[in-house]
Amino acid sequence: MTGNAEITTAKNWFDKGGSAYALFRPEYPAGLSTFLAQTVGGRGCAVDVGCGNGQLTRQLADQFKRVIGIDPSEDQIANAHRHANVAYLCAPAEQLPLPNGSASLITAAQAAHWFDRPRFYEEARRVADDGAVIALISYDVMRLAPSDLQDRFNSFYHDEIGPYWPPERRLVDSGYSDIEFPFEEISYPEMTIDRVWELGELLGYLSTWSAVRRVNEAGRGDILENFFRDISAIWGSPTSKLPISWPINMRLGKL
Repeated sequence: MTGNAEITTAKNWFDKGGSAYALFRPEYPAGLSTFLAQTVGGRGCAVDVGCGNGQLTRQLADQFKRVIGIDPSEDQIANAHRHANVAYLCAPAEQLPLPNGSASLITAAQAAHWFDRPRFYEEARRVADDGAVIALISYDVMRLAPSDLQDRFNSFYHDEIGPYWPPERRLVDSGYSDIEFPFEEISYPEMTIDRVWELGELLGYLSTWSAVRRVNEAGRGDILENFFRDISAIWGSPTSKLPISWPINMRLGKL
């Protein structure tokens, strides 16, 4: 990981390419894929839609005989994590290139807010086998310690770059509770993503945000520069490791 690299200016961290997603997005806990596998009767085929670089896809491969990761971005697929029983396909969520009745589990992790969901649901029903489950997964805004670090981050997230978030982001912030979900719902246990990061890892993660890209496109690099200055002062040594967590939210249902 590049957390030990010298941290010089905000531009170094807020001007990343597609590979930053694979480097800096936090991995899901292993318990998530284990739990998802337990919700379905068989463990034949899992389909991860909007898979990005395959963070959840790869973990599902430890639980299912076959896993298919699908994403419309060729760049994301090119940077996806490889695994012996994972196949990646480039396609939209609304046109899954899969046969009828072929999937035991259909997941969409941090992606369903971008879909045309009625069309995606039609496709999910089509490719689902008997007893299949659909899971829309998201993770909440990150939590940091100490409190002054959290306070500065909250101001940055809600007030400074808040206007640059696309409208779909509000669905993530609500834990997908406002998403239409026409399925018999299944309860799930509380889970969090927990990491201990250096400052460079945090900044690399922020560089993957759509709002950060839009700030740069709008010529408002000053917003990022000010946050970088303040967060660096609070963090202290850039190689200091501090705890960060993201609560996991789900809409889980029977197809």
